[in-house]
Amino acid sequence: MDTAVGLVQAYLRVNGYFTVAEYPVLDATGPAGPRTITDLDILAVRLHRSPGASGTADAPLDPALGAGGGADMIVGEVKEGRPHPNPAMHDPAVLEAAFTRFGCCAPDDAARLVAELLETGRTVAPEGHTIRTIVFGNPTSPPGSGMPWHTVPFTQVLRYLEDHLSAHWGMLGRTQIKDDTLALLALREKAHRAATGASRRDADR
Repeated sequence: MDTAVGLVQAYLRVNGYFTVAEYPVLDATGPAGPRTITDLDILAVRLHRSPGASGTADAPLDPALGAGGGADMIVGEVKEGRPHPNPAMHDPAVLEAAFTRFGCCAPDDAARLVAELLETGRTVAPEGHTIRTIVFGNPTSPPGSGMPWHTVPFTQVLRYLEDHLSAHWGMLGRTQIKDDTLALLALREKAHRAATGASRRDADR
C-alpha cells in the first residue's frame, strides 16, 4: 500500500471509520476482458455514534474532518503534494460504479448522487447518510474558496495520531498494534519516551 494512503487509513480508523484502501474499479466490457481502469485511494464509512457513547481509548472525532453527527461516507483522494483530485474522482462512471458496488446507495440513485457530489463536494443519500469528497495532502497555501471538496492537511493527520498515542499511551503502549502505520508511530512514541526517561535518570544522578 502507498505510504501516504496507509497514513490516511490509520487516521480514519482511529476516528472510527471502516476503510477500504486503493479500491479498484474494473471495466468488464472491453474486448480483452475485465481490466482495472483506476482505483480510488480511500473509501471510508463511519456509523452514527450516540453523543454519550465513549470508551477508555475513545478519541474525539477530529473537527478537521468536517463530519456531522450522522453516518458519514468519505470518498478520499491522497496526495503527497498539493491536494487535488485525480481524473478518476471527476469521472461520473467511475464514482457510480464504486457507489453501487460499495453498497452506499441503490443503483437508480447513483447517477444523481454522483452529480451532486461532483458539483458541491457532498450529498445525502436517500438512506440518510452523508457522502463527501475529502482530499488529503500537503497544501502550500490555503485551499481556494469554492473548491467542491474538503481538504485535510497531512500536518493535521500526523498531529492527531501523535496526540492520540500520547494521550492513551498507558493502554496503547502495551497493545500489539496490527496497523503498520500506527505501529510505526507507536514505536516512535516508545523510543521518544525511553530517551526522555533515560535523560531524566541521568539528570537525577
